[in-house]
Amino acid sequence: MNDPGLRDLDELLRRLEPVLRPGEFVVVSTTSEVTLPALATVDEDEGRTLVLERHEADAFRLGHVGTFAWITLTVHSSLEAVGLTAAVARALADRDIPCNVLAGFHHDHLLVPSDRANEAIAALRHLSASASEAGDRP
Repeated sequence: MNDPGLRDLDELLRRLEPVLRPGEFVVVSTTSEVTLPALATVDEDEGRTLVLERHEADAFRLGHVGTFAWITLTVHSSLEAVGLTAAVARALADRDIPCNVLAGFHHDHLLVPSDRANEAIAALRHLSASASEAGDRP
């Protein structure tokens, strides 16, 4: 059986450990049935949303708006955890950093503008350190 992951928000925040995935990513929408090398897909009424490496989207001549850095929160969060997405979104919103979240079984993944990647990592590390400091207080 698969480990369901952590549910306690304080523990999740202390153990975020954000990691920047190498590469540059784009989000596209298509109604094509052509199989593309997507790293993530979401089927919507309007079409299929794909997350691709930028060079793949360019090779297939897929239009996209913006480029993104992919950050993985390496803590194993439960799909039933409450508040993690909100806390992460708040930490980034406080610095005016847009963020789109992808939830995997084991980890949450964030797409942030490429030019804000380092700032986003710093914000997430600060969030984690603040949670650790709060946990150390009596």
